[in-house]
Amino acid sequence: MHRTQFYCLLRFLILALLGVSGFSRAETPQFFLEEYRQAAKSQNPGFKGFSPAAGEGFYRNKHGGDWSCASCHTDNPAAIGKHVVTGKPIQPLSPNANPERFSDAAKVNKWFKRNCNDVLKRECTPEEKGNFLTYLITVK
Repeated sequence: MHRTQFYCLLRFLILALLGVSGFSRAETPQFFLEEYRQAAKSQNPGFKGFSPAAGEGFYRNKHGGDWSCASCHTDNPAAIGKHVVTGKPIQPLSPNANPERFSDAAKVNKWFKRNCNDVLKRECTPEEKGNFLTYLITVK
C-alpha cells in the first residue's frame, strides 16, 4: 500500500468514526474545496491549485455532448435556471445566490454524479469539481 493510499484510508476511517459518533462538521463550499484539493493533490502531486477561469470554461463548454452546465443553469449561475428537458425550475447554482448549495455532502455528491454523467458521460475529477466550485464562488 502506497503512503498516499494509507493516508486516504486513515482519513476515511477517522471521518467515518466521527460521523458515527455524532460529531458534526460544517459543510460549506470551502469544506468541499478542501476535500477536492486533497483528492486532486493525491491524484496529481504537481497540482498547484484551482482555477476560476478553468471552472468557468468547464461550466460553459458542452464537452462534446449536447449539454453544458449553462444549458440548464443559464449563463449566470446566480440566476434561476430551468431543466432543458423537463422545464423544472432550478434554484441558483452559485452559493452566493443560494446558500443551500454546497452545504450537504450527500446532495453535493449526488448532484455531481448525476450532472457530470449528463454533461460529460463520466464522473468529474476532483480537479474539475474544485475548478467548478472555485468559479461558482466568484459569481455574485
